[in-house]
Amino acid sequence: MKIALLGYGKMGKVIEKVAEQRGHQIVLRKDNTTSFDGLELADVAIDFSVPTSAVENISACFDRLVPVVCGTTGWLDDYNKVVDLCQEKQAAFLYGSNFSLGVNLFFELNRKLAQLMLPHEQYKVSMEEIHHTQKLDAPSGTAISLANDIIANSNYSSWTLSDAHENQIAISAKRIENVPGTHSVFYDSAVDQIEIKHTAHSREGFALGSVLAAEWIIGKKGVFSMKDVLQFEK
Repeated sequence: MKIALLGYGKMGKVIEKVAEQRGHQIVLRKDNTTSFDGLELADVAIDFSVPTSAVENISACFDRLVPVVCGTTGWLDDYNKVVDLCQEKQAAFLYGSNFSLGVNLFFELNRKLAQLMLPHEQYKVSMEEIHHTQKLDAPSGTAISLANDIIANSNYSSWTLSDAHENQIAISAKRIENVPGTHSVFYDSAVDQIEIKHTAHSREGFALGSVLAAEWIIGKKGVFSMKDVLQFEK
């Protein structure tokens, strides 16, 4: 499989290593100083760039009918526009706020816990996410996914980084050197606390998941998620 890497920072270099270990070839390593020359040679593109580049990168892939797997966060105000463009171009697109297998299992656990906690209004939910200081967006895309899944399965209406009102989920976002990613969900009552937590030890879990998604999307058209790759129920 020939892969275009759109974004060649720390994450892009780990994806390169994992992809080559799995026998794939990198045909484009794009950063903000290079062009899209070579993208047309790719069987698939993997985008781990920056929020300001994501839509341009994805659109370039659609124009060349190159399937694209995107792990960049912080650009989701334009998500519906990208979905419409994908359908218009009859292209293939897979977005994931987190490609780690463990995190995707954590997403499922978070949804189930929210459903179990729905009748127990004495518990107030909150969240904490911790990432490395180079991460540009806050809260993380993973934290937003976790919060949105709780909202879909509870009486909460929104999330906030500031003081939470009655039906809001408070998210604390911290930035600490050399932390790949830690996410915690808390349910607090007057008498106890329930906590679920995922801690990433390295970037390799994210990289492997993105390469598996790239392998999976070859030959497909449409808009997908890691639920499709991992065959979780929707």
